[in-house]
Amino acid sequence: MDALNIKRAEVYPRATEEVPKIIEVIQGLIDKGYAYESDSSVYFRVRNFPGYGKLSRQDLDDMIARGSAEEGAKEFPLDFALWKAAKPGEPFWPSPWGQGRPGWHIECTAMALKYLGTSLDIHGGGQDLIFPHHENEITQSEAFTGVTPFVRHWLHNGLLQLGENKMSKSLGNLITVKQALENFSSDALRLFILSSHYRSPLTYSEDIVRASETGMERLRQAAQDGMATGDKVLDAEPYRSRFTGSMDDDFNTAQALAALFELAREINRGREEGCDVTVARSTLRELTGVLGFTLEEPKKPPLDVGPFAALVQELGQKFEEVPARDSSMDAEKLIQVLIEAREKLRKAKKYQDADVIRQRLSGLGIALEDTSGGTVWKRA
Repeated sequence: MDALNIKRAEVYPRATEEVPKIIEVIQGLIDKGYAYESDSSVYFRVRNFPGYGKLSRQDLDDMIARGSAEEGAKEFPLDFALWKAAKPGEPFWPSPWGQGRPGWHIECTAMALKYLGTSLDIHGGGQDLIFPHHENEITQSEAFTGVTPFVRHWLHNGLLQLGENKMSKSLGNLITVKQALENFSSDALRLFILSSHYRSPLTYSEDIVRASETGMERLRQAAQDGMATGDKVLDAEPYRSRFTGSMDDDFNTAQALAALFELAREINRGREEGCDVTVARSTLRELTGVLGFTLEEPKKPPLDVGPFAALVQELGQKFEEVPARDSSMDAEKLIQVLIEAREKLRKAKKYQDADVIRQRLSGLGIALEDTSGGTVWKRA
């Protein structure tokens, strides 16, 4: 999570440590007539809660007709378990109804009420949790507290897929974060996810994440410090306004990113035209920070000095502008030597020879970019 630049939560509750609160809530629901004991288990009476189905927009008859109810020792097929009687081989805790364990939904209600209060501003989760999990969570929470709504805003995200199926540990089609970070920067993974709306499904593909890595490089370059050369100041406010409007529109991160990439393009154009892009760069860094981007260069293994030393020696025999190699130079200094030699060749109008240096460096994974402040290099 730290590697992905995801902020730490203040509390990480565990359901196994919250059993007393869970039992308190279940007992409260029994006392209010919303729950009942049956064969050492406890079930919620959904027919006693008029709003059941409001999140998933279903009514009881439709749910029963579609076969979503579980039969058992219950008064009504759709009643769901708050406490389950112990079974052989399963963990269990003592309770007023006998040894057993909490139902899935009641765990979340108990922890939410204990740490966040009776009404939450935002509750998130995958779209596959809308029913029955979140529907049941609303039902038991509002029945216990009498406070409505339990949640003011629900955010249900689309599912991450690998191929045609959702990415799932149980299915075995899983790419772990650790595996993904071996090949891509955390910023590229974040850009890949934010490039589509959070409610849309997303398919993981190395080609798509690789394209995101290229996109992040464009943002990083635009956000880099540079000289403020001209009197004309690039206005970044229209892009800030578009970004804010997109984020206010149900977190439309795809449109917000489009505004940032256009701002980055204008910054690069402004540099070429001699504009003062200081404020625009600062705005770009600020807004990318809102989305959690670090703008840090991806970590790459150190450059091997050997190929660059050999290139300096080879080109030194062809072009007098390339000086003899100093054995103490590392790869970065040798690249700079070749950049300076290329500049001398260009000034002498030996453009074909200068292009040879660019091409040979490109063959070693080094891309040159000519800017108003001089030639800069980066690893391709």
